[in-house]
Amino acid sequence: MSRRFSKSTLREISEINMTPLMDLTFILLITFIITFPLIEQGIPVNLPHGEAADLDQELTRTISLDIEGDLYLDDHPVTVEELAREMNTLGRADPGVIVLVRADEEISYGRVAEIMRILHEAQIVRMGLVTQPETGR
Repeated sequence: MSRRFSKSTLREISEINMTPLMDLTFILLITFIITFPLIEQGIPVNLPHGEAADLDQELTRTISLDIEGDLYLDDHPVTVEELAREMNTLGRADPGVIVLVRADEEISYGRVAEIMRILHEAQIVRMGLVTQPETGR
């Protein structure tokens, strides 16, 4: 008994298998969903404790002051002069922008007041001081 093969029944599959591509897409999506909140925190700052209302963070900029006194604008190191220039440009371009100030609780009040003065001079009126939620309440 011999096998019968017909060349007409064998044909090439010219379609791309989408299953591995979809698997890869979902893995990347899940990875970004998990890592985005970790990336958002950026500069490690020991925030003071306090109660405050939540803000809509869609159109916000963040200024951070760490324990060494280094200044960051959206996780990028800046000098006081660069911050003042950027805030003046931002205040003219979008007066409704919200600026969040994250300062380490050990930073002197004068440094935070200096940042608030820069924001006031830039005519940015929507600002907030970021704190950690109170524990034990």
